[in-house]
Amino acid sequence: MNKQIIFPKNLEKGDTIAVCAPSSGVEEQLHKYIRDAKRNVELAGYQVVIGDTVWKNEKCVSASKEIRAAELQQFLLDDRVNAIIPPWGGEFLMEILPLLDWEKIRTSTPKWILGYSDISTFIFAYTLLTGIASAHGNNFFDLSAYNLDSLTERWVDVISTRSGGTVSQTSSQLHQSFWRDDPNQGFQLDTQTVWKSIDSTDSIQFSGRLLGGCLDTISVLLGTPYAPVSQFVEDYCKDSGVVWYLESCEMNAADIYRRLWQMKMNGWFEHTNGIVIGRPAGYSDSKDFTIVDALHQIFDDMDIPVIYDADIGHIPPQMILVNGAKAKVSYVKGNGNVDLIFN
Repeated sequence: MNKQIIFPKNLEKGDTIAVCAPSSGVEEQLHKYIRDAKRNVELAGYQVVIGDTVWKNEKCVSASKEIRAAELQQFLLDDRVNAIIPPWGGEFLMEILPLLDWEKIRTSTPKWILGYSDISTFIFAYTLLTGIASAHGNNFFDLSAYNLDSLTERWVDVISTRSGGTVSQTSSQLHQSFWRDDPNQGFQLDTQTVWKSIDSTDSIQFSGRLLGGCLDTISVLLGTPYAPVSQFVEDYCKDSGVVWYLESCEMNAADIYRRLWQMKMNGWFEHTNGIVIGRPAGYSDSKDFTIVDALHQIFDDMDIPVIYDADIGHIPPQMILVNGAKAKVSYVKGNGNVDLIFN
């Protein structure tokens, strides 16, 4: 019998959301959008506390690793805080992981942490080391938009779901091909969304416990104490199996293949029932070697179904996925659906 994942208390109106920058902070010319996001979230009925790290960025980080770790841990241990949503990702979150008191975090009141890109470095480790569910999706900066698209607006629905509940998300109709100059206008959804299967199957279904994040950053944790994937799967997933979700930023096809190969060689894909790959950002083929070639070379001999170009990651909009939750993934002729089950 596997251990039970711990789901943080569902977010309710009046609860407090903390914003801190454990990776990169926000340059002065963009401070307006953090204030706009704070206004929008408060108008939706929540209290917002913004940490000191948010307002500065130098050499790719908001502050020293010691200061970033201390502020994040302060919010994690503060029972007045119900959720943490960083402003955005960055580059070097991994360096704060050894500075956190993981025993205190493990035994503190669980709270929702939501983010993606380099923030997935933390939420990946957080769930693996504590057994507490975490949410991969929009960051706080995205909430500065006057109107949210139909996927981004689900951030509230997901982290407001009670333990034992279910929330369903359907693939977008359109996604963004370029970034607007004004984040207040929201995402520029101008390109048809088509989820794809690497074997061209019209219909696929699989289920399991979700695990994943940004391939660029979580793969850095391979071989460190902060990514005990095999032990986590043994403890929490052997009964249900695993559904991996992965997305990439600034990686070409060869980079993606190398990272996936590392993960495979380290046993990360054992007991896997399915793979969902997000639309790759900053991507290029490596001569005639493509991302589809990479996916075939990694997964064909494992007989694992693989969906790609899904609504995950740096080419918005994206679904809100939950590390540790059970998921039922359905794919039919270019469209996808993910049911999250909080048990």
